[in-house]
Amino acid sequence: MSLRGAKRRSNPLASTTIPWDRHAEFIPQGVLAMTKKYMKIKTNDKVKVISGKDAGKTGKVIQVFPKEEKVVVEGLNLMKKHMKTKKQSEKGQTIELAGPMHVSKVALTCPKCSQETRVGYKIEAQTKKRVCKKCQELID
Repeated sequence: MSLRGAKRRSNPLASTTIPWDRHAEFIPQGVLAMTKKYMKIKTNDKVKVISGKDAGKTGKVIQVFPKEEKVVVEGLNLMKKHMKTKKQSEKGQTIELAGPMHVSKVALTCPKCSQETRVGYKIEAQTKKRVCKKCQELID
């Protein structure tokens, strides 16, 4: 049987999509909770790695990816990237870059008491401030 001369039929239901915002009552509660991400660790924070190949090392956070729940720490989780030559006269090279790691592998270091700590929040003058859980001092 040959399909060359056969007529293709399109499925009319294949292109219909349900907008998430209009039909929120049909979405399970866990799915809505997963879409709104916020992180207690921000850029320029000093952190200590808890687990993994770089456990025990400290560094400064360069980048934060809230949707993926990952952070990039300066000088840690190094990955090698092989670069091609752009011109014929140049040589190829290997560059070491800091790769992203999951936030759960990292603990914030308090700038006041210099201990690794969890982060709490305190509302002062209608602004939400981060607080060290060990010494109760403001982090921001």
